[in-house]
Amino acid sequence: MSAEQKAKAKAEQMKGAAKEAAGRTVGNEKLTVEGEAERAKGDLRQAKEKGKDAAKR
Repeated sequence: MSAEQKAKAKAEQMKGAAKEAAGRTVGNEKLTVEGEAERAKGDLRQAKEKGKDAAKR
């Protein structure tokens, strides 16, 4: 997993988690859902990169 892609995935996960928490705090369902989706996107990006790394071995 390249450092750039790893950082991008982690940033996406953190941004999504922050949105999700903010949405739950203020009771904004739309923000909560956006955060969940963004966090999931980061999780998928990370899993994809780990799969690429495993295939290289």
